[in-house]
Amino acid sequence: MADRPVLVTGGAGFIGSNLVRRLLEDGHRVVAVDDLSTGALENLAEARSERAAGRFTFERLDIRRGGLQAVMERHRPEVVHHLAAQVDVRRSVEDPLHDAEVNVLGTIAVLEAARLTGVRRIVYASSVGSYGEPTLEELPVDETYDRPATSQYGTSKRVVLDYLATYRELYGLESTPLTLANVYGPHQTTAGEGGVVATFIGRMLDRQPCAIYGDGEQTRDFVFVDDVVHAFVLAMDRAEGQRLMIGTGHRTSINQLFRALAAATGYDHEPLRKPARLGEVRHSALDARRAAAELGWKPWTTLEEGLAATLGWAAGRA
Repeated sequence: MADRPVLVTGGAGFIGSNLVRRLLEDGHRVVAVDDLSTGALENLAEARSERAAGRFTFERLDIRRGGLQAVMERHRPEVVHHLAAQVDVRRSVEDPLHDAEVNVLGTIAVLEAARLTGVRRIVYASSVGSYGEPTLEELPVDETYDRPATSQYGTSKRVVLDYLATYRELYGLESTPLTLANVYGPHQTTAGEGGVVATFIGRMLDRQPCAIYGDGEQTRDFVFVDDVVHAFVLAMDRAEGQRLMIGTGHRTSINQLFRALAAATGYDHEPLRKPARLGEVRHSALDARRAAAELGWKPWTTLEEGLAATLGWAAGRA
């Protein structure tokens, strides 16, 4: 793969920019595509520096609006990591047409450009939100779990799995979809459900009120971004056609998360209690044993280590 670059859609976003950094560290040439609607160029400051000169290109582009095929024809990537997405559950409930336009039609545009320009593989960022409410006995869920999503966001991410299978069947376009738990870490904004870590940290550092929706006993599987990025790198050459769960298998309640971050930041205010939000599941956690078998992947960052690293990054920007 040394002679062909890797393309990352959503490359200026949270996970995308961390993936760009890792790919450059691994010696790849990288093309990042982003419309900067939620991503930020500052996330790519290191990639755009002289150190990466000749090995990094940024293309400002909305994947829905045309032009992506021309970018791929110019750069001829071998692998495309597709992370560009609308990721806010609440916005998907309020504006499902926009959610589908970005997540479904945008992905079809990526797949069409990929097949027409000889891309070998798509590594796709799917989401734990693409599945419905499991019982506590079913947790952590594995790849056999298949309950309809509880939000339009989840449904749009779920539909793409069928498109990937169709493009594999019709055109031989390889794909590996990775179903991600709640990813957190440096470069994260408050967009989307997983942004609760970034939201709490930002508001605690600024000594602003923090809101908890519902009773706070809802649980999430928080997985550190560096661990997730490693799964994307491994999936470039392994587990073709496999849908894999990428998470820790451990559940942490929002109340527990609040207390841990409050202690770490010296935050001494009680949270604001607000009504639960429509479309969000009560509990979630992912069983990554198939990812261990197919990719040789497992998470290595504890929640304590990951929160400390995220807090250190956020404090350095304050």
